[in-house]
Amino acid sequence: MAQDQDQLAPHVLLTRKSLAEALGARGLRISAATLATKATRGGGPPYTLFCGRALYRWSDALAWAEAQLAPPYASTSERETASR
Repeated sequence: MAQDQDQLAPHVLLTRKSLAEALGARGLRISAATLATKATRGGGPPYTLFCGRALYRWSDALAWAEAQLAPPYASTSERETASR
């Protein structure tokens, strides 16, 4: 991607491929195909259409991706206790 993901303006609109690359650069790996599946089945970031092509607002997609993260754990035993 031509523009560094840390310099993306919150309002910029990204294609699925560009969004997957930008999220991946932040360590949040997801493929464009998975984004397409989530657009069909639900559970993905909000998007809009322009000439039939899905576009994702960077701030909305980043907020969605960060919301998918589990809380931080200090150990695996802590994680097992929290999931009960």
